[in-house]
Amino acid sequence: MSHSYPSHVTIVDVSPRDGLQNESMTVPTEVKQALINDLIDAGIKKLEATSFVSPKWVPQMGDNSALLDALAPTRQKDVCYSVLVPNMRGFDNAIAYRPDEIVIFGSASETFSQKNINCSIDESIERFGPVAAAAKAQGIKVRGVISCTVGCPYEGEIDPSQVAYVTKRLIEIGSEQIGIADTIGVGTPLKVQRALQAALEYADIAMLSGHFHDTYGQALSNTLAALQMGVGEFDTSVAGLGGCPYAKGAMGNVATEDVVYMLHGMGISTGIDLEKLVVAGERISGFLKRPNGSNVARALINKRQS
Repeated sequence: MSHSYPSHVTIVDVSPRDGLQNESMTVPTEVKQALINDLIDAGIKKLEATSFVSPKWVPQMGDNSALLDALAPTRQKDVCYSVLVPNMRGFDNAIAYRPDEIVIFGSASETFSQKNINCSIDESIERFGPVAAAAKAQGIKVRGVISCTVGCPYEGEIDPSQVAYVTKRLIEIGSEQIGIADTIGVGTPLKVQRALQAALEYADIAMLSGHFHDTYGQALSNTLAALQMGVGEFDTSVAGLGGCPYAKGAMGNVATEDVVYMLHGMGISTGIDLEKLVVAGERISGFLKRPNGSNVARALINKRQS
């Protein structure tokens, strides 16, 4: 069975936001800044820098303004700095820092939407309408991410028709890109392909990206399944950092190092220097005093030490 894999894949490192947002210890602004600079130094061209959510809900992101101020003097023209915004207030706070892209989100699960942001799927998308319009008016890109596309902690399996519906709604309000997220990491390759197939009813393949958590160890397989369909962009997190505060037991995002190693081994370019990436992951893991969540990083570190 032959697949036409993309020749180049864009990696979006989400560790500064999605990776760190659940850490119980406060991560100082300069540590986040160093992580972002390490990632850019390793060749990452797109990253989620922070989010403009209420610090009451996500205290770790309370330094969003300070972080973007700190990054401003060395901000790279060819790097896309994204920020997550939940509403107009978040957008108004973010706009002063001229993010290159804003990320809005909807859930494919009605219950998850209620528990996560206290409103229905439709209400959440209506809330994002003005945000997307305001961003586009300022020439800022809009990415819509759909959580729980293959499974939900409350509802279990998610029907692909829900993914199609949320894709349609997010595109209607102005999303230029759609992230298909397996928030709790329960997906397997064919389920992920069905979710992507559903999104393709309304989105072009070039608009889709994958966001897979590794709770059940399926994230690399799911990445490969998405690649086979032609998806050319993936959210990953260095050292496998992160989880979802509203999805109990959800493990980290797939490790950037593991995805890059797989892609390079398949002859797919990423523009990323794997050695430098491993160093970035080691530094942040060291600061957090936790083992590195990337198999590839651990293997390369062991090889270096032997």
